[in-house]
Amino acid sequence: MPSNPTTVSIVIPAYNEEASIKGCVLAAVLQTRPAHEIIVVDNRSTDRTAEIVKGLQAEHPQQSIIYVQQNDVQGIIPTRNAGLDAATGDVIGRIDADSVIEPTWVEEVQKAFADESVAAATGPVLYYDMPLRRFGLKADDRLRRVILSLSRDYHFLFGSNMAIRRQAWEAIRADTCLDEKDELHEDIDLSIHLAQHRLRVAYVRSMVSGMSARRVEDSPREYSYYVGRFERTYARHGLMNPLLRAPMVVFFAVYPLAKAIRTLRNRRLFLDHAPGR
Repeated sequence: MPSNPTTVSIVIPAYNEEASIKGCVLAAVLQTRPAHEIIVVDNRSTDRTAEIVKGLQAEHPQQSIIYVQQNDVQGIIPTRNAGLDAATGDVIGRIDADSVIEPTWVEEVQKAFADESVAAATGPVLYYDMPLRRFGLKADDRLRRVILSLSRDYHFLFGSNMAIRRQAWEAIRADTCLDEKDELHEDIDLSIHLAQHRLRVAYVRSMVSGMSARRVEDSPREYSYYVGRFERTYARHGLMNPLLRAPMVVFFAVYPLAKAIRTLRNRRLFLDHAPGR
């Protein structure tokens, strides 16, 4: 690594995340190379999110953990934007409140952005609350590389595991969609604006984040609406290339099996913790 490596901020939007925010922030603290700052942006939480973050600030004074409230508007995009705008690092990581980044995540981001042509980067995810986690990581990586090969001109970021150079964010910020109706994929929208500005998105296999598979617990109707965010985001930007629908095909294809595995896993956990066992 160079003597003055790229500084990396980490932004975590949060809304009523008392169950996961501690693990998320601790993973960001316990890095092989420290983050420049960790910014938790609280969007009108009514649970213990704020209390937990403030407790972590006291427990880890060596790490800059910043708590920011975004109370003007309810929604992921204004909350994300508040965090990205507040960040002072050369590169801004953006993860979800249930993300658990690997200990080398900051270091891998620094390595990726040592290439000055990289404007943004994303990587695979490990589903930490599913069986066969490392196998799942390999499968996720393979699927993402296939999707990248099909999408060609559009290398999509994944909101649970992404980073963007601060200058790139400043270049696209005014153009990004606000999505007042909450019907788009905000990370896909970012990716499209980066492509329109001819800013390169890199896929970094070693930039790994854990995330929950809780999405597959959605009903078929809820899950279909979630996947349909791809189509609505493409429509907003007038993108008609059928190859861009590859992620939708993948998400629909894995849903039945993933839901069955998740159901069996939850049932086993329930039985293991049942009284008398």
